Amino acid sequence: MNTNSAPAILAGIGWHIVGAACAASFYAPIEKVKKWSWETTWAIAGFFSWILLPISISFILLPHFFPFYAAIDPGLMLKVVLFGAMWGVGNVSYGLTMRHLGMSLGIGVAIGVTLVAGTLVPPLMDGQAALLFSTQSGRLTLAGIVVALAGIAVVSYAGHEKEQQLGKGAQEFNVMLGLALAVMCGIFSSGFSFGLHAADPLRSAALAAGVNPLYARLPSYVLIMGGGAIVNMSYCFIRLAFKKSLSLRADLGQPQPVLFKNAALAASGGIMWYLQFFFYAWGEANIPARVAYVNWMLHMSIYVLCGALVGLALGEWKGVGSRPLRLLWVGIFIIIAAANLVGLGTAAAG
Repeated sequence: MNTNSAPAILAGIGWHIVGAACAASFYAPIEKVKKWSWETTWAIAGFFSWILLPISISFILLPHFFPFYAAIDPGLMLKVVLFGAMWGVGNVSYGLTMRHLGMSLGIGVAIGVTLVAGTLVPPLMDGQAALLFSTQSGRLTLAGIVVALAGIAVVSYAGHEKEQQLGKGAQEFNVMLGLALAVMCGIFSSGFSFGLHAADPLRSAALAAGVNPLYARLPSYVLIMGGGAIVNMSYCFIRLAFKKSLSLRADLGQPQPVLFKNAALAASGGIMWYLQFFFYAWGEANIPARVAYVNWMLHMSIYVLCGALVGLALGEWKGVGSRPLRLLWVGIFIIIAAANLVGLGTAAAG
């Protein structure tokens, strides 16, 4: 696969858009689950997203599934799993962020921090920080990050105004606590990016085993998402076991049609969440390896972009005044400009 050609780079950006659209839409079916606690719903979705799909797909892809992982250095495997667990902590703190800062502002700050940390830390760890300032590609990437953050800020502020107009603000609005939680959520959520970086040897091993470059990243998801699953599942089942207002037995004791519908909706959300990283791998495979750090920036910024578009499509902005809508469109165009800047930088690196 020639990842230095302009068509390949455009294809990479396109697959990142598909993945981000899946991420922006995954909660739509989960919101339709009725008569189940959030914890049960999240656990079912997570089983499909973080356990069943990563293992099943890797089992199909790898010629020798168990020998493949047995040959990986245990220390490396533990490192990747721990980065996955770090990402899992970010998922858990996500809900608290929304509670104290509101959906739009919370997502804006958390995604902004995740974008910066997940994009810049890997090249810093590799001693490639100078490339960000000394090459045209690096400078365009940095410019893209700044522009993307500006776009995220505008979209988030538009969402905040929408929530105020519709009376859907944070349950317990607290700026200082909310910002602290959002920053913590953003830093921990970037653990997925760190896990991808640490799992590069697994990607190389998959390529050596004959796996198509489009799918070579997927075996590392078994470890990264496994680490995230440990944290999320533990959180859900501990709450179900010890919080009096929650009961797994009551959730699973619903009539069979309700159980089937809820399970299907939760599974659909989990599958869509996994697909964002499935297509992330396709996008990454088309981006030149020397600027691999741009993949995370593209994914996060397009995630916010797609989230705004999905909200419009689902009618979430219906009845909102013209000012928030104007701000939303301004933010959307700024994020598109940021993606184009990164695309130019990627082409320059090729």
